[in-house]
Amino acid sequence: QVQLAESGGGLVQAGGSLRRSCAASGQTFSNYAMGWFRQGTGTERESVAAISRSGDNTKYLDSVKGRFTVSRDNAKNTVYLQMNSLKPEDTAVYYCAAKRSILNSYIASGYDYWGQGTQVTVSS
Repeated sequence: QVQLAESGGGLVQAGGSLRRSCAASGQTFSNYAMGWFRQGTGTERESVAAISRSGDNTKYLDSVKGRFTVSRDNAKNTVYLQMNSLKPEDTAVYYCAAKRSILNSYIASGYDYWGQGTQVTVSS
């Protein structure tokens, strides 16, 4: 079992920044690729970013490329999502998730463990 504890959500004005953190416990963190997903009201959960076990491979949703950065610190068992130049359409509940491989990282059903999710609201 892997437990994922998220922090760093909240309310921010358009153009602002937020940093999400997701701390893992229970198993060897470096054995898992990590993903960030979001789900807005009435929308399906979508993959925002993913990072490989070593951190040398990252993937992004087209609409967040150049604004969001995913990173990880395996010594601290934590993955981060730095969100800059936020837009109202980024408003959603954001989740971190863990899976064994970064392959098909955009598919939510492929993840084994999920964080509790945290609301991010971007006001215009």
